[in-house]
Amino acid sequence: MSTTPAVLRVGILGAGSIGQTLANALDHGRPGAMLAGLADQDRERAETFAAGLTHPAPVLPLDELLDRSDLIVEAASQGALIELVPKAIARGKELLILSVGGLLGHEEWFRQAAESGCRIHVPSGAIAGLDGLKSARVGRLDLVTLTSRKPIAALRGAKYVVENGIDLDSFKEETVIFEGSPEEACRAFPTTSNVAASLRLAAGASAKICVRVVAVPGGSENVHEITAEGEFGRLRVLIENVPSKANPRTSALAALSALATLDGITGRVRIGT
Repeated sequence: MSTTPAVLRVGILGAGSIGQTLANALDHGRPGAMLAGLADQDRERAETFAAGLTHPAPVLPLDELLDRSDLIVEAASQGALIELVPKAIARGKELLILSVGGLLGHEEWFRQAAESGCRIHVPSGAIAGLDGLKSARVGRLDLVTLTSRKPIAALRGAKYVVENGIDLDSFKEETVIFEGSPEEACRAFPTTSNVAASLRLAAGASAKICVRVVAVPGGSENVHEITAEGEFGRLRVLIENVPSKANPRTSALAALSALATLDGITGRVRIGT
């Protein structure tokens, strides 16, 4: 079984808005953790950012970053998981995944991680309530519904919007533009569907989950409403997220959730299910 070293060496894959938030937090000091390095497809951007840290971190190729780290935080993209996860598991490294949608359909990764004695950590991200769903699935969980209301700016350029020729600027009121399963949502919105993927992982493969995406003209927040019904009773969670200043598609809570998860890994007290 994997054990946490006294000081966890954390490597970050992805130097975008979330990766930079995490790196800055580690650079300023995080109990039990230190920044081991960064990796990014845009090496120049990563090097410019890393040079501005109080303790400049090396920008490394992925293989070298893995060798220097105890845990890798993925803050890049779903596509990056195809290379990252197998290499990390082969080395017995811990993983903290933010592009959760990229985990769906890869049950073998969880099996391989268990066999190699390493863990795959999935933070709550932009939502709450995953602890309740994990508990509810132990019994009978009948239906989970996720309704995500997104401002127009957060939907521009989305794969589903582009492929279906949706004119976002034509909407005068809230409009449902997508309805389907978490798996379908991850294919339709690969950069903004991590909430749906997290619900699938928490509720289980057999749970019935309906995902709706609503375009909100004039909206300024990413709003997620989760409802669930089962033998436990009913659950309802409403999250009104302030978007990241650097990226309107990302909720500020997502980066904070990753830091809280990291604190849980390096700490000795676990709160919640």
